[in-house]
Amino acid sequence: MTSSLAVDDGLHDDGTSGFLPGEITRGWARVAAALPARVGEREFETWLRALAPGACDGDELTLTLPSPFLRDWVRGHHGDLIESLVRAEMPGVARVIFGVAPRPGGAISGTRPAVAAASEAAIVQAAPSQQQAAATRSVTNDLAAPLDERYTFDSFVVGKPNEFAYACARRVAERPSSPGFNPLFLYGGVGLGKTHLMHAIGGELTRSGRVSVAYMSAEKFMYRFIAAIRSQSTMEFKEQLRSVDVLMIDDLQFLIGKESTQEEFFHTFNALVDAGKQIVVSSDKSPSDLSGIEDRLRTRLGCGMVADVHATTFELRMAILSAKANSAQVSVPPKVMEFLAHKITTNVRELEGALNRLIARAKLVGAPISIETVPEVLHDILRAHDRRLTIEEIQKRVAEHFHIRLTEMTSQRRARAVARPRQVAMYLAKQLTGRSLPEIGRRFGDRDHTTVMHAVTRVQQLMETDATFAEDVELLRRMLES
Repeated sequence: MTSSLAVDDGLHDDGTSGFLPGEITRGWARVAAALPARVGEREFETWLRALAPGACDGDELTLTLPSPFLRDWVRGHHGDLIESLVRAEMPGVARVIFGVAPRPGGAISGTRPAVAAASEAAIVQAAPSQQQAAATRSVTNDLAAPLDERYTFDSFVVGKPNEFAYACARRVAERPSSPGFNPLFLYGGVGLGKTHLMHAIGGELTRSGRVSVAYMSAEKFMYRFIAAIRSQSTMEFKEQLRSVDVLMIDDLQFLIGKESTQEEFFHTFNALVDAGKQIVVSSDKSPSDLSGIEDRLRTRLGCGMVADVHATTFELRMAILSAKANSAQVSVPPKVMEFLAHKITTNVRELEGALNRLIARAKLVGAPISIETVPEVLHDILRAHDRRLTIEEIQKRVAEHFHIRLTEMTSQRRARAVARPRQVAMYLAKQLTGRSLPEIGRRFGDRDHTTVMHAVTRVQQLMETDATFAEDVELLRRMLES
């Protein structure tokens, strides 16, 4: 019995064995068309789209893939299915061999040269760039978290505490895998801007179109790895991660104590760096301080560029609030921003959130933002920052506000520029701490209790006659009290 594709005995009319190139291409096209329904569209696009027919010698057909890794994975996961489909569509084939073709038209590693013409191969084989794009889309959709477009380098407020980390992030975004910057390890406390910088790097690289990027938290990395083990698809998980040009892992400290996940991350790390790919990692501690992380991984993490995002200063917090208000096109009184910058000192994310609530309230009720509305709108945030107020803290805050040295609070100087802030501090200590007058006097350079009484009276008189002075004292009181 003869066939338009092949004769059952494997011989053509001229006595040669095997199939003609056109017959191979058409037969394989039908196999390729049947595969998505059998394995799933995503599985096909990720792993099987790159399959292409190569040489056919007698009853043996060679199918090629771009890399040994893909060849082994496809052969191990779908080899039997592919061979059965090939036999059904190409009856003269008794055996399928999987080989490697590093590039279009190149020789097949360990096999005979491909015989399909380029025009025919185009029907069934996508170009390597298309395959890479498909793999990258799969990583983005399946594994990676979306990048937040709001987090850009332009929206990141730079100051002394974060300027080095910012410069390192810009360098990686402009030239990934630069010597000395791979990996880039960003560390610092919660809400100081590490995630913002990571999103800015990823967004910059993604918009450039030069490289593929995968961003995810360490927690998601672990959960996807566990899911891959349960579904017996760890090879797919590995290949997806290693197909990207830039891998970004946020909050690495989550892997502390999770040995199996650390092991997988270590091997992924090595594979990507050895292939010239960029890795960016963030954590709450430096690599050397990450106890519970394997020594070999900690060493590799510290071999690139390590940048600390320090705690913010008052000036940087003011700059962040100002930038946020300008972006929202809302007028925020300087006194309100000073209050927030003094009160919320450890978390930029919380600082921005507090201002967002004030802005939203102003827009919803149509009322301007004022210092009087802050306690009402932010009562829960301010309550979370409550702690026992000390005289020393009052002295420090008042000294900062009036731009004098803290030592002036206990000095014997009587110049008005020093005496007036000292009186304000005594007044606030009496109002806010409940300490006795003699005790307050002792904390201000062993002064007599009558000096404290005079300071309290004098401040009260000035508040009644000087509105600006009264506003300053009220601002200080709110910052210390709330």
